[in-house]
Amino acid sequence: MKEIKAFIRPNKVNDIVHHLKDAGFENMTISSAEGTGKLQDEAAFVSQKFSITDSEVAKLELVVNKNDVDKVVHIISEQGKTLNPGDGIIYVSDVNQIYRVKDGLKNGN
Repeated sequence: MKEIKAFIRPNKVNDIVHHLKDAGFENMTISSAEGTGKLQDEAAFVSQKFSITDSEVAKLELVVNKNDVDKVVHIISEQGKTLNPGDGIIYVSDVNQIYRVKDGLKNGN
């Protein structure tokens, strides 16, 4: 199993999630976040919580079979891009073990 974590523009979340669900990827977590990076956007703001934050981002997380990684990354990239700097980044990590919260049973791997 693989975890895919994508930091994307908030205004692209609905398109990405819609296409992921249409492709059969129903389970994901979406969070609002703040970040900072190389890009200094004209619309940058000073966060009220963190002094170095300069942009709003959305964080999308899902765990998929390793054979589905390329498909998910393609959907996120195609639906999330604006062709402008600061479109985001996608990380793929190994998931060694998965346990259900309700009973502690190991799933998958």
